Amino acid sequence: MDTIPSVKEQVSAAEWAVRTDLAAAYRLVAHFGWDDLVFTHLSARIPGPEHHFLINPYGMLFEEITASSLVKIDLAGKKVMASPFDINPAGFTIHSAVHEAREDAQCVMHLHTVDGVAVSCQKEGLRAISQQSLFPLSNLSYHGYEGLALNPEEKVRLVNDLGRNHFMILRNHGLLTCAPNVADAFLNMYILQKACEVQIRAQAGGGDLIPVPTPIIEGIRKSADIVMKQSGGMIAWPALLRMLDRNNAGWRH
Repeated sequence: MDTIPSVKEQVSAAEWAVRTDLAAAYRLVAHFGWDDLVFTHLSARIPGPEHHFLINPYGMLFEEITASSLVKIDLAGKKVMASPFDINPAGFTIHSAVHEAREDAQCVMHLHTVDGVAVSCQKEGLRAISQQSLFPLSNLSYHGYEGLALNPEEKVRLVNDLGRNHFMILRNHGLLTCAPNVADAFLNMYILQKACEVQIRAQAGGGDLIPVPTPIIEGIRKSADIVMKQSGGMIAWPALLRMLDRNNAGWRH
């Protein structure tokens, strides 16, 4: 999408940094095969007193998204900077709800991965059967399915269900993570997605599954903040950006 004019000179350095990180996250979602054509969304709040955030242009594949193509909107879903692109109203409903309610949710990621949706359909949800599952289970919420996310009234219920957690499974729908920055939100999603993949494969084996002992799970929950800070996204983020520069250049435009 090199025909999209760069907006680097029109925005602050802080906004441009968020734009490049969010564009990288979109490209990484495509790289790992987690995208769903042009559907689902990643969003990030722009630093500053205005409650503005960036979201993907509706109709563009994740592998095409660049820093300049991201659409800047307010909490009412209105564009606050000229853009030739529209946004998906369903994505706005979910993301604006979390951004508005949580000051620490500077980045929100929502995906429809096959394994994530599969686990969201299971009555037990995510099970404590792997080491990967323990990190999300340390602060995981569930939100019941209410149809396409177009009803503004659902925002209150979604926010209440999320609480102060950083991981959420949307029943019959998919996965959601949030964090103070793009790198942490991406790592949260990577771990949650990996836990779902392991669960579906383990169940497919047909044998009895060995649960993680309850005392270990309770210990993780009691030290959730420490656990998640120790696995901060910046431990892997620079390497992921280098990979993108080698294999999928253009996202910084």
